[in-house]
Amino acid sequence: MAAITSIMRAQQILLSEVDAVVKPYGLTFARYEALVLLTFSQKGELPMSKIGERLMVHPTSVTNTVDRLQAAGFVEKRPNPNDGRGTLAAITDKGREVCDAATRELMAMDFGLGVYDAGQLEEIFRLFRPLRVAAGDFADDPVG
Repeated sequence: MAAITSIMRAQQILLSEVDAVVKPYGLTFARYEALVLLTFSQKGELPMSKIGERLMVHPTSVTNTVDRLQAAGFVEKRPNPNDGRGTLAAITDKGREVCDAATRELMAMDFGLGVYDAGQLEEIFRLFRPLRVAAGDFADDPVG
């Protein structure tokens, strides 16, 4: 019980700190994650289904997130030419600017993890890895 309580409280603390940084940009952490994902994609665009896969969220959540990003002018949606039923989300110049600015601020505050040194961060990652592998976050390989 102590472990799960600590994990859940840590998640609340970190999410609160990160949300405080991204909120002035009109973002939540989920919307920020989607923008980052699009900036990392080769063309700055991805099918909505691929966004859901990579962020490991339900299609309804992806639609809600992308719709809000679109309303803010951070992404554009258009039909996927490779899939007649699918939709692409593409980051806009405004979306890149906002993502870059928010990332600079998040990096400056160490994503809320500044109380840990590099070794401790590696240990946190190592401790959570089996749980994440079991959940399908990534393959169980020796990386990390």
